[in-house]
Amino acid sequence: MDTRGLKAYCARFPGATSRALDPPYNILLYEIGGKQFAYFKLSEPEKWRFSFRATPERFLELTGIPGIKPARYMARFHWVTIVDVRSVPAAYLRELVDWSYRRALASLPKAKQAALTAR
Repeated sequence: MDTRGLKAYCARFPGATSRALDPPYNILLYEIGGKQFAYFKLSEPEKWRFSFRATPERFLELTGIPGIKPARYMARFHWVTIVDVRSVPAAYLRELVDWSYRRALASLPKAKQAALTAR
């Protein structure tokens, strides 16, 4: 899966929205109800980097894999960065993003969850 496919995958979640943050951040955020679940770098040379939240256990597992590292400034919240998404199997990426989305959704009040996911 490439970054274009992964961005489309992030956008397909019920209630998911995206917004770009201008310089100096240069990132494209994916969120639900104001809670972030993934983001992409938009500037060179980091244009292929993708970050998401993981469980504490998965954080340790993932950061031991070459090409995956703790996310800058967000690692303390168990966010990881994949340097090149093409190096990770698509099914594994989808599983990781699914968990991050569900985690963000679960942090919202039940009424807001229902309103955002009702389609």
